[in-house]
Amino acid sequence: MLYDFSTTTADKVVSLTDSGIAQAEELVASAIGGERTFSGTMAPLDEMSAVLNITSGQAAFMARVHADSEVRDRATEQEERMSKWGTDLVFRDDLFAAVKEYSETEDAKGLEGERARLVEFWMRDFRRAGHELTDSQREELQALKNRLVELEVAFGRNIDEYRDHVEVTREQLDGLPDPYIDALEKGEGDTYKVSLDYPEYFPFMRQGHDRQIRELLEFKNYTTAPENKALLEEATEIRAKIAALFGLQSWAHYAMEVKMAKEPGVVEKFYAELQPGLQRLAGPEREQLKTLLNETHPDEDLQPWDYFYLDTQMRMRDYGLDPNEVAEYFPLQQVIEGMFEITGEVFGLDYREVPDAKAWHPDVQLFEIIDRESGKGIAHFYADLFPRDGKYTHAAAFDLVKGRRREDGTWVKPVAAIVANFTKPSDSQPSLLKHDEVTTLFHEFGHILHATLTEVDLTLFAGFDAEWDFVEAPSQIMEHWCWDVQVLARFARHYETEEPIPDTLVKQLVAARNLNEGSFNLRQMFLGKLDLGMHGPDAPIDLQQLYETTYPITGFPVHKGTFFPGGFGHLMGGYDAGYYGYLWSKVYGDDMFSVFEAEGVLDPEVGRRYRQEVLSRGGSRDAMDHLRAFLGREPNNEAFLRYLGLG
Repeated sequence: MLYDFSTTTADKVVSLTDSGIAQAEELVASAIGGERTFSGTMAPLDEMSAVLNITSGQAAFMARVHADSEVRDRATEQEERMSKWGTDLVFRDDLFAAVKEYSETEDAKGLEGERARLVEFWMRDFRRAGHELTDSQREELQALKNRLVELEVAFGRNIDEYRDHVEVTREQLDGLPDPYIDALEKGEGDTYKVSLDYPEYFPFMRQGHDRQIRELLEFKNYTTAPENKALLEEATEIRAKIAALFGLQSWAHYAMEVKMAKEPGVVEKFYAELQPGLQRLAGPEREQLKTLLNETHPDEDLQPWDYFYLDTQMRMRDYGLDPNEVAEYFPLQQVIEGMFEITGEVFGLDYREVPDAKAWHPDVQLFEIIDRESGKGIAHFYADLFPRDGKYTHAAAFDLVKGRRREDGTWVKPVAAIVANFTKPSDSQPSLLKHDEVTTLFHEFGHILHATLTEVDLTLFAGFDAEWDFVEAPSQIMEHWCWDVQVLARFARHYETEEPIPDTLVKQLVAARNLNEGSFNLRQMFLGKLDLGMHGPDAPIDLQQLYETTYPITGFPVHKGTFFPGGFGHLMGGYDAGYYGYLWSKVYGDDMFSVFEAEGVLDPEVGRRYRQEVLSRGGSRDAMDHLRAFLGREPNNEAFLRYLGLG
C-alpha cells in the first residue's frame, strides 16, 4: 500500500486527517452498534487502529521529514489532533460498555492467541483510562492526558526546529578533514559555521583539536530549545497527578505496568547490579583519558566535552584507527548493499530498489523486501538518510503501514521508513560513514526488519509494537554484525580503489570495540536514572537540580549553565519512565546474539528461527516468551557481561 508522498501539501495533510478520523468514527460506531461477537465488536476496532496508523503515516509523519515548513506545521497540528482523538477514545463510556459486554460473553471467553490478547489489552487500556474511577476523576484524567499530548508534540517540534551554530576560523577547524570543511556553510569573512546537526556536530566533538570550540558547541547542544524546560516541568507534574489518581506512587509505576519490568524497583535493582562493575571499568578509563588530556593541557581537569575527542585520540594512538581513514571504506551505498547481503543471507530476504519512489524529498530511496523462499514481495521501506532544515534531527524508524490480515483474509503489506542524518555526498566523494554511523544504520535497520517481517494478524500487535523495554533488542542485536571480522570483510571496500578493508584495520576496529565502554554505559545509566528521577516516587522535583546531581554518574562534572534534558527528545517521545529500556534490551540483544555466535554469525538456520520467533511475532505474545522460544532457555545477562569484560 504505497502512497504518493510527492503530492503532499499542507491542505492535503488536513484532508487526509479529516478522512482518517471520519473513517475511524464510523468503525467505532460499528463496534458499539454491532453484534457481541469478535467480528461485530473487536474487528472494527482493529480496523480502526489500521486506519489511524495509515493516516498518521501519510499525514502526521510529514512533521518529521517534509521540506516545506508549512506542511510540517500543519502536520504537527494534525499529529496533536490525532493523538487527542486516540486519547479521548478510551474514555468513551459507550465503547467501554460494548467491549466489556463482549468480554463477558462465551464467545470472548473461548478466544485464544492474538484475539484473546486484543480483548485483554482493550480492557486493560479502559482501566488505565479510569473507567473504575469516579466521573470527576475521569474528567480530570482526560484533561490531563490531552494536555500531555499538547506538551509532547510541542516539545518534539521545538527540538526539530531548533537551529544554532558556532562560527569558526579555518585554524579552529584543525583536526577535521577537508571534505568536512568544504561542506560547511560559510560565515562572515573567512569563517565557517559548525551547526548542531549530527554530520557537523559529532565529527567536530570527536576530531576538532580546539578545546574551547568543543566546549562552546557542547554548551549550545546542551541548551537546545530552552523553552522546553517549562514544558518538561509541566509534563512531569501532570504525569505525577495521573499516577496519583490511580493511587500509584509515581508515573513510573503507571507507565511500567505495560512493560517487561512491570515496576521501577526492578529497574533500580537492574542498575544497582550493573553500576559497580561499570564503575570498575570506567575508573581506569578516565585516568587514561586524563593522562592524555594533560599531555596538551597540563593540570586541567577532565570535562564532558573532552570525552569523544580523547576517545578518538586513543583509538588513533593505541589502535591506529583514524576515523577518516576508516570511513573511506564505508561509503553509504556500499554499506547499504552489504547490509542487504548479510540480512538477506541470514533472514532469507532479497531487496529491490523501486525506481520512482514518489517520496517526500528527492533524496529519499524506496526499497521492496522480497522473501527469498517464495519470491514474493512482502514489504517496502523508505530510506531518508541526509539532514535538511526542519527534519527530525536524530536517527529513528517509523511504521507507516502496519502489516496485518484483514477480516476477509487478505494481507496488508507493511511499509516503514528509516530516517537518519548522515553526511550528504559531495561533488568530490560519496557519503562516507564513520564506523559508529555504520552501527547506527544497522541499529535502525533492526527496527525496519522488526516492522516489516511481521506476520501477526492484528494491527495492535504488528511490527515493533512489543513491550517498550524490549523494542530496542532487535536493534541492539544488529550492531553485533558491525564488529565481526568476516562480516566487515565482505562489504567494507575503499570508495576510490575498491580495495577491501585491510585485515589489520578490521582487527584494530574489533580490538578497540570495548574501549571506554564502561564510561559509555555509565552515560546510558545516567540517562535512564535521569528519566526515573523525573518520573519516580520523588517526582515532581526540581529538574535542574536532578540533572546536576544525576550527571556525575557518568564520572564527569556537569556542564555548568546547561539543561541537557530540554533537548532529550526521548523524555517526551515515548521513552518516559522507559529510557532504561536501551540498556535493559541490550542485555537481551546480546543474549540472542550469543546463539548466532555459538552456531554461526551468518547461519541461515539461526536466522530463520530468530525471524520466526522474534521478528515475525511483534507483540502477539509477551517478549519473554519470544526470548524463551528463540533461546531455548531462560534469558540471562552472561553475554552482556562477557562482552564488557565483566563476566
